[in-house]
This record gives sequence, C-alpha cells and structure tokens, in this order.
Amino acid sequence: MIARLRGRPAGQAPDGLVLDVNGVGYLVAATPSVLRRADDAAEITVETYLHVREDALQLYGFADVDERELFTHLLTVNGVGPKVALAVVSGSSSAELRRAIVQGDHARFQAIPGIGKKTAERIVLELKEKIGEGVVPVEPSSSPGRAPHVVARDALVELGYSIAEAEQALAAVDPDLPAEERIRLALRTVAA
Repeated sequence: MIARLRGRPAGQAPDGLVLDVNGVGYLVAATPSVLRRADDAAEITVETYLHVREDALQLYGFADVDERELFTHLLTVNGVGPKVALAVVSGSSSAELRRAIVQGDHARFQAIPGIGKKTAERIVLELKEKIGEGVVPVEPSSSPGRAPHVVARDALVELGYSIAEAEQALAAVDPDLPAEERIRLALRTVAA
C-alpha cells in the first residue's frame, strides 16, 4: 500500500495531479485541496490510497489523514466506488461531512453528483456508528433535533434554491450564527 508521497508537482492532467517522486511520475486523482496546494509549490506531501482492481491500479490523493480516512470509510458503503467517494470528500471538509453523517443529513450527500437518495441514506446509515465518535456536537437549534445548518439549508430549499446553491450560500456565512441569521445572510449572498 502506498500511503504517502512527497515530491514535486510536475503538472496536472485531466485525471489528476502528476507528482514527481525521485524521477518517477505518479498520477494521483486528488482532492481540490491537494490541487490548490500543488499550485506554485516546489514540493508537497500527499496522503494517498491505492485502489487495486483487476485491470488497474489507481492512486487517490488527500490533503490530510482525515480526508483519506473518510474516503476509506465511504468505500465500505455498498454502491460507493472510489470516484464517488472522492467527489464526497472533495465537496466539504472532513469535519463537516462527519457531522452531516452523525446528524443524519441525507440531503447533503444527495447534492453531490453521482449520489441518489438511496445511496445517501446508506452512507448515513452505514457510517453513523463507525465515525460518530469524536465528532463535535452542534449547538441546539430552534427546531428540536435539527442542526442550525440543516434548518437554514432546508429553508433556502423551500424558497426555491437547489441544495447545492443553498450549501454554497451557507458556506460563506459564519457557522456559529443561529439558523435565522444564517438564512438572512445567505439570502444577501445569493442576491449579490
């Protein structure tokens, strides 16, 4: 198993990042955080996962061990392959995704291309116990049992925004604010 590579970014290909490690170019399908770090860097370290199939060996690259660990957990879910798992960990931080799993937020995963309702439900159901330990609890919201982020996102969806648009608008808002304030600021962001 190749768990980590340190080398010089030698270019980007449609399939990912080419990392030159002592004269050998490794093609790594990487998360956006790795690709950002590779821009103008003389050398980077990438946490990796080697996916072995009958017809191919594919390296996947992550900015940190948490991203890789979440990726490997996602691979255990029936119906989730490495490309879908990479799309999941590429969309949000590991902490946010873990929180969404613990809170049962299926809609967050349905917003990711390649994931339908049943797969999103399986992700939450199968990973809730595996990764629930160590996840920082979220403050109570005005709606019992629901996190302020979920309340705000659902309100934006009710107003006609897609889940992806709502998530993008809420990403620009302070996560420590109550749901009502998040909605107000997110609407300003979308209108701007």
